Amino acid sequence: MEINAHTQFCGVIGNPVEHSLSPAIHNAAFQKLGLNCVYLAWKVEAIGDAIKGLRALGNFRGASVTVPHKVSAMSFLDHVEATARQIGAINTIVAEKGQLTGYNTDATGALRALREGGVELTERRIVMLGSGGAARAIAFALAAESGADKLTLLGVDDKERAILAADVRSKTVLAVEDFHLDEAALGRTLPGAQVLIHCTPIGMSPKIDASCVPASLLHAGLAVMDIVYHPRETRLLKDAKRAGCKTIPGLEMFLNQAVTQFNLWTNQLAPVDVMRAALESRLQ
Repeated sequence: MEINAHTQFCGVIGNPVEHSLSPAIHNAAFQKLGLNCVYLAWKVEAIGDAIKGLRALGNFRGASVTVPHKVSAMSFLDHVEATARQIGAINTIVAEKGQLTGYNTDATGALRALREGGVELTERRIVMLGSGGAARAIAFALAAESGADKLTLLGVDDKERAILAADVRSKTVLAVEDFHLDEAALGRTLPGAQVLIHCTPIGMSPKIDASCVPASLLHAGLAVMDIVYHPRETRLLKDAKRAGCKTIPGLEMFLNQAVTQFNLWTNQLAPVDVMRAALESRLQ
């Protein structure tokens, strides 16, 4: 496809972004549908400056927003969709007629990945590791739609974790407890849990041998989802398989949230098979 003065562009805003496979899957989808659009990766430290610059460019169509900007980006937008506003984090920006609107597709992407993976959530005790933007989205999605019995939040940023726990308690009816993430807290909470959701960057390429969960604490009655998708099978997922756990790779959530992003940017149905093939080919 020829890039010209009419080419629209999207991209991922984050730090780091070198590992991101978003350009591969979105560009494959644009090409499949013959759209005059490209997707780039932008390493960004000053999120406000970046959004101001993108806003000034007439061909900007939208962006994915990733670590560490999912919360801070919200204050630089014109509008935030209701669900994303309740969550308190976005992962998607859509540019339309000079206005920037924030959405959160992490929430539905995570729930769909869990349900399609055969994980029962109703009346289950769920432990979630991390308290950043993705964790916020998943926590509110669980509270709104899962029927879970209790959510235990474990995180190393005590202030961030406490704020998230308080937000979920005040805005939903889900029972929530929160503790500092360490081996002692894992030892207290994992034996009675049925679902573990990992939402930290630990184990992401290039530090693929890292895990914040000792393998000895994993048990066959536990379903484990790791939202890290690169590598495809993290150390946590390998340990979980050996322990007899049902496992859900981050690839599934990543694909689901990207499909919804594509639909928002293009107003067309995403070619899901093409996006999955592009993703899987790079995670062999």
